[in-house]
Amino acid sequence: ECGIRVESYGLPKFVHGKPEPDDIEAAKKALGRSREVVSSGDWDLVILDEICVALGFGMLDVEEVKELIRSKAANTELVLTGRYCPEELFKMADYITEMREIKHPYQRGILARKGVEF
Repeated sequence: ECGIRVESYGLPKFVHGKPEPDDIEAAKKALGRSREVVSSGDWDLVILDEICVALGFGMLDVEEVKELIRSKAANTELVLTGRYCPEELFKMADYITEMREIKHPYQRGILARKGVEF
């Protein structure tokens, strides 16, 4: 049995430039829940999708994310995704992969699709 659990805290909209207070509140709620999950030791793999974007937009504090990483249970693999990852997190990483957009349906006016982009 493969126990996959997905929890989503982002709002159903794009954040462009300056985030709204409700975006920041959602990001902080996600960070709080992520602390619980990452430190519990109950999960083999935790993916914090687009957390680096939240950092880049000033929705989260890098020191809080560093503390979350330090609190990770030894048996848990932690993956952070998204653009704008602060270089100070690089020192804490075991792997770093950079992806580059070459072509995307959004460029043709196709909006994000459930099951693909979210």
